[in-house]
Amino acid sequence: MTDEAFAPVLEAVRATGWTSSVLDLDGVEDKAAFLDRCARALHFPDWFGHNWDALADSLKDLSWLPAARGRLLLVSGWQEYAAARPGEWAIALKVFSEAEAHWRTAGRGTLSVLLAVAAAGAGRA
Repeated sequence: MTDEAFAPVLEAVRATGWTSSVLDLDGVEDKAAFLDRCARALHFPDWFGHNWDALADSLKDLSWLPAARGRLLLVSGWQEYAAARPGEWAIALKVFSEAEAHWRTAGRGTLSVLLAVAAAGAGRA
């Protein structure tokens, strides 16, 4: 799916004062590619360490991004990676969940990670 497929959702989110990013995992086959896509989608700084701990730390920081009431990370194209690397995907989900919990208690905004699922029969653009 392309970012255009999510445009109505992203516009509605932005209208509430939140920011949004799309993490497109289409074609991702391993941890290195997953972490690279995360770094690009969230504009991680050059010091990002490209490992699970660095991802967890970065998702709990986000100080390089403009302040926002909340942030939505919409993850698309994740199903193939999840099927090919279930252990890595489980770690990624745990990191996402812990980051969401951190932001709920930090009192400085919110982070929500949503996994996009294509409708049955929907083609990829």
